Amino acid sequence: MGSEDHPMHSIFRIIFFALIGPGIGGNALLFVKHVSLSIMGLQKKPVDLILIQLAFANVLTLCVARITERRSPFHSDNFLSDIGCKIVVYMERVAWGLSICTTCLLSMVQATTISPKTILWRKLKPQTTRQVLSCLLLCWIINLLLSSNLLHYITAVSSMNRSEVGVYAGPCYLLSSGQTVRWLFLSLMALRDVLFQGLMGWSSGHMAFRLYEHHQRVLYLHSSRLAVNSSPEIRATLNILILMACFLLFYLADFIFSFYIGSMVTRDFTILNIKIFLGLGYAVLSPFVLISKDVYQVTCWHSD
Repeated sequence: MGSEDHPMHSIFRIIFFALIGPGIGGNALLFVKHVSLSIMGLQKKPVDLILIQLAFANVLTLCVARITERRSPFHSDNFLSDIGCKIVVYMERVAWGLSICTTCLLSMVQATTISPKTILWRKLKPQTTRQVLSCLLLCWIINLLLSSNLLHYITAVSSMNRSEVGVYAGPCYLLSSGQTVRWLFLSLMALRDVLFQGLMGWSSGHMAFRLYEHHQRVLYLHSSRLAVNSSPEIRATLNILILMACFLLFYLADFIFSFYIGSMVTRDFTILNIKIFLGLGYAVLSPFVLISKDVYQVTCWHSD
């Protein structure tokens, strides 16, 4: 039975577009909001520029997903050219890398914001627009370089010779490369993911500890339980912690499914589509977590 005739085909397509539409809309709203704040705001905040890039990376992820939906199990036609395959797969990996890098930067900025002024590494927080842009540019450079091998090894099915061996990805193939090149790029990408997720985990733990410590002191001084529930900084930082948890959850689930698909060499329709939805989950959910409460409000709070 072809994928177009699969009984679950219509249901999966409905779910797919139900995710893509709100996801692009939410990220576009987040993007426009923080562009406006960055341009017209009386006080420029580093987090505005970071959120602009995060929203852009999410929109890029979702737009590429809309294109690659035709090379997913929903479709079997080979509509992409060789150049089209290279661009789509390359931008898909760059967008993912930007997402993890920018999320990590956001968590680190928030963690340094709520740290005591006496801590030395608080000075590492980017203070000016130029410093923030330098960090964001570094994210682009790292991910453009780490995904550059795809431009050489990705090709369209129609451009392949029968004698060539590769990994199937809809109308695109990832041609086999030399062991040295393959392990070099895999090692660098693994190092990037471990480093950024380690920093996210550390900064999230630090934020949770600092907020707990601060509000225990507030409760002691004011003897009011309402202080914890109504504090804007605790709500803002909790949103960042929720964002970190969402990212790590979707990343772990996507990794497990990718490992299963790769090791079992399966093309099960349901498994492949679950992996597609997991890949979109963070890009769809994150703008609504951020919009629910302005994360930059936490910059108004400084620890003693």
